[in-house]
Amino acid sequence: MVGSILDALRRIKADVAAHLKSDTIEQLCHEVGHRWRNRVLTPALTIHAFLLQVLHGNTACEHVTRLMGRNFTGEAYCQARARLPLQLFDRLLSAIGQAMSDCRDEAARWCGHRVWVLDGSGCSMPDEPELQTAFGQPGGQAAGCGFPVAHLLVLFHVGTGMLQKLIVSPMRTHDMAKACQMHSELAAGDVLLGDRGLCSFAHLAQLITAGFHGVFRVHHKIIVDFRIGRMHVPPSPPYPRLRHVKGLPHSCWVKWIGPCDQLVEYFKPKVRPRWMTAEAYAALPKSILVRELRYQIMQRGYRTRKVILVTTLLDAQLYPAKKLAELYFLRWRVEVDLRHLKQTLHMDVLRSKTLIGIHKELRMIAIVYNLVRLVMLEAAKRQRVATERISFIDALRWLANAGLTSKLALIVNRHRPARFEPRVCKRRPKEYRHMSWPRAELRKMCWSND
Repeated sequence: MVGSILDALRRIKADVAAHLKSDTIEQLCHEVGHRWRNRVLTPALTIHAFLLQVLHGNTACEHVTRLMGRNFTGEAYCQARARLPLQLFDRLLSAIGQAMSDCRDEAARWCGHRVWVLDGSGCSMPDEPELQTAFGQPGGQAAGCGFPVAHLLVLFHVGTGMLQKLIVSPMRTHDMAKACQMHSELAAGDVLLGDRGLCSFAHLAQLITAGFHGVFRVHHKIIVDFRIGRMHVPPSPPYPRLRHVKGLPHSCWVKWIGPCDQLVEYFKPKVRPRWMTAEAYAALPKSILVRELRYQIMQRGYRTRKVILVTTLLDAQLYPAKKLAELYFLRWRVEVDLRHLKQTLHMDVLRSKTLIGIHKELRMIAIVYNLVRLVMLEAAKRQRVATERISFIDALRWLANAGLTSKLALIVNRHRPARFEPRVCKRRPKEYRHMSWPRAELRKMCWSND
């Protein structure tokens, strides 16, 4: 079955399939210093089994033995996975991502720019002491009654939907704490989209200094006023009482561009953000020039009716307000991409019970996600439709069962731009109380009641 998958990938993109060949995987093992004995579950066979496991919905390890058709047990497969070094998965993910770089470069651009979207999410995992120590659990859950939750920061390419980078952190980690680590994946002139959690002076200044562009929704604590020549609170007000005047923005009005569209100057706050070092914060400029704009959403089904953006794209002729509004609308694709990762590929609840196993599982899910995206890109090219209209689930099924059919003709989802659904759940949950005490104490309660 693995051979048919590699053959299918070879027909789509040979250099991607080459990184999954047995000799290439063994070469990567030698490069990271991994040594192994001659046994049934070699490193290459273990990687192939892991690939099949994720392709089939991150199924149980005992099921992998049936999928591979080999004579080994689920326990032996788990031990073989544990023997593989994490560096091997890092190198494999990086190599496959590098092989797909031309797909991102050839994709359609927005006003000549590559566009990326950055967002945060989370995933749950088994309740193990090692994982509790590494990630922590939500504060509303009592000890022994919850599950560890990891914070995930993901960077997607908007044109192809491919996952460029994934950073795993403890649960109580803000998106901005790791956002600067994503800048190394960008090139000069790239545009980064993000929600209001990524909007700050420090982040915008870092993007400008590095030659990147940003389009973010304005943070809810930032006061925005579109009146021409309005007053503001200067960084060093001549009168101390002016600093405490409520309702005045801290940005200086510079130029009027259009209705609800203006250039303003942001000043460097005196308080350094906790996620930034003192040296890096001191290197930032004292002020930056940005653009603020506001637009209305009139489409039914949307909770938000008014959106205020801040961007480093200052030229109104090259980047009209309407185009910027359409660009920020593309940010919502990250929610669909995260749903594919967490629901379709079952990343919302991981299976591994060790810290190193969690990192391996996340990297393999990222590899499979990008392989499915590669299949979608090829199907969209052959069927002459937009990539986002190709069914992700159908592409996953085609890749998992590539030996059953050779024709790459996937399901094309209908184009329904005005579709909306209420945010409610129809299926009722089971009428059981939530767990409020550890399981051992609950067992004692049951015995005492008897």
